[in-house]
Amino acid sequence: MIFRKISGAFLVALITTGPALAEDHKPYGYGPDNGPEKWGQLADKNALCERGDMQSPIDLAGANAKGSVALSVNYRAGPLTVSNKGLTVQADFAAGSSMTSGGTMFNLIQIHFHTPSEHAISGKRYPLTGHFVHATEGGKLGVLGVMFEEGAANAELAKILAAASAGKSEPATVSGQMIDPNGMLPADRSVYRYMGSLTTPPCSEGVNWHVLQNPITASAEQIAAFGKLMGENARPVRALNNRLLVAPE
Repeated sequence: MIFRKISGAFLVALITTGPALAEDHKPYGYGPDNGPEKWGQLADKNALCERGDMQSPIDLAGANAKGSVALSVNYRAGPLTVSNKGLTVQADFAAGSSMTSGGTMFNLIQIHFHTPSEHAISGKRYPLTGHFVHATEGGKLGVLGVMFEEGAANAELAKILAAASAGKSEPATVSGQMIDPNGMLPADRSVYRYMGSLTTPPCSEGVNWHVLQNPITASAEQIAAFGKLMGENARPVRALNNRLLVAPE
């Protein structure tokens, strides 16, 4: 597994990538007392949530450049392993899947979900998003975001929902069940590209963000099911500040 090849420091960063996995002095969430505008006050290690200038998510309509990002995806089907983290539902992937961006290969680790989407386009947020979390062997994080709009049901989402516990749970592998991450991606892989952060505490920066321009569909029932399991768990958009944001040509 990839976890045997990366540093202990990176393991800490990776553990906090999925919502509800961070061990804070005071639990974070999305309510008035522990929500996004309070995260920086919950623990010293969350300081970047308030003071960072490369935070995510952002409104992608603020792109200040256009270009074709050299992105390729090499995903393989593998065993289905699902957990309910309390604030998100997560599916873990076996080693062997990756994405390559700008000549750098990132290994696929997990996907977790947010309702509604965290990134926006001209203020519009889709009802559901999935974040495919990747890491290089050296510990750099790369995330591929995909938006879901209401339409036809998605077969891979159906597998995740069928395996997800109603309450918080540890990762469990479903015997005999495979999941294909390709089934949660649109055919057109054009992406927005920028450098950002984790969207949950400790809001660590230096994350290589790629957000697919085109959405894929999920049924109204599937979107509602994720909402029931997770509640609204989207961080408000942050300022772009002095960053390069590349939109597809």
